Amino acid sequence: MTTTVTSESTKVPPQPTRRMPGWARVLLWVVVAFVAVSIASYQTGVPQLTSSGTIQSAVRLGIPILLAALGGLWAERAGIINIGLEGMMILGTWGGAWAGYQWGPVAGLVAAAVFGALGGLVHAIATVTFGVNHIVSGVAINLLGAGIAKYLSTLVFEPISRNPRESPAVPKFDTYSAQPLGTWLQELEDMQRVGLSDVAGILGGLVTEVSPLTMLAYLLVPVSYLVLWRSPFGLRLRSCGENPVAAESLGVNVYRYKYLAVIISGALAGIGGAALILNPGQAGYLEGQTNNRGYIGLAAMIFGNWRPGGLLGGAALFGYSDGLQLRSGGTSVHALFYGATLLLVVVAAVQVWRRSWFAAGVSLVAAAVMYAVYWYTDELPTELTAYTPHLVTLVVLGVASQRLRPPAANGLQYRRGVD
Repeated sequence: MTTTVTSESTKVPPQPTRRMPGWARVLLWVVVAFVAVSIASYQTGVPQLTSSGTIQSAVRLGIPILLAALGGLWAERAGIINIGLEGMMILGTWGGAWAGYQWGPVAGLVAAAVFGALGGLVHAIATVTFGVNHIVSGVAINLLGAGIAKYLSTLVFEPISRNPRESPAVPKFDTYSAQPLGTWLQELEDMQRVGLSDVAGILGGLVTEVSPLTMLAYLLVPVSYLVLWRSPFGLRLRSCGENPVAAESLGVNVYRYKYLAVIISGALAGIGGAALILNPGQAGYLEGQTNNRGYIGLAAMIFGNWRPGGLLGGAALFGYSDGLQLRSGGTSVHALFYGATLLLVVVAAVQVWRRSWFAAGVSLVAAAVMYAVYWYTDELPTELTAYTPHLVTLVVLGVASQRLRPPAANGLQYRRGVD
């Protein structure tokens, strides 16, 4: 009789549990959010929640936020905090209006990128060369951008428009619609069928009256991913934001890559400013028209965990909330509280399944508050709905703060040869 002895070293280790890929989890939550909003649309009798007009407004308003977020991504992946996105957007709005009025929208787009890049260059000189605190430099860029735009507007636009705070009308990019697909989707939307009309409204808003600038903005998302994560240039740039000392020891010119990243960041923010004047919906440059979208773009980037796909979702969320309140006012935002209640109940159920009792309790309390606001009010005041995107920014950042992972050396001063 033989006895087989199995040693500890020959035991097969337990196989790790296969987790759902990140993209699949995101897609699943998008579907859940869509179902919640769709149910809310029909339970509250507010079809504007998923109408094509609302989605068109959301796209138009979300593009500047998306471009600002991409600008923040490029800078912070190289280790430079760019809180000056707002000022660079302001410079882009003025440059785009000036060149657009003179030579057309394409020239306006190029000028906006150049003006924004100049703002990025100033930020790079201050932070990379002189070692100025990134936050201090960013605040200075915001003040400088607003001051320069106001001075130049008084100097250049006032003789033409008779108003130092705005430019004359600027030519816009043409818009394009996918036909006959758009007409077919509009017919489905008009049927008001649960689920089907909601899908048709969302898709119709995405393929109707789309400008080349909008297409460019969405194209820059995969381009940024491929450059930053799938190219040697991107690897070197991201190494400057993770461990610049190690990158320098391997022959990477850290100063050069930081400069390039911040200049590209400013150019993207400038294009975001151009989107406010070269897309339909705005006559031209208007003082204060960025309305803190640079800061919201920074929040979208943080919400997206410093990843292109994530910040796209954040920009879409903020653009949707802004478009909803502009399109239908307090009634639609009030109905959205019902959809948020349903979504929070699903979040609580997921947390219970994960045995995360505290998170589940917080989600249920938040759901109860949301439903109480919906139940005991008929319409939100205009003074409150005007700040819907800003409130969404605060809530989203509070929810997302537990899973964030910024670049390791983000915001740290770097000096060559100093550990």
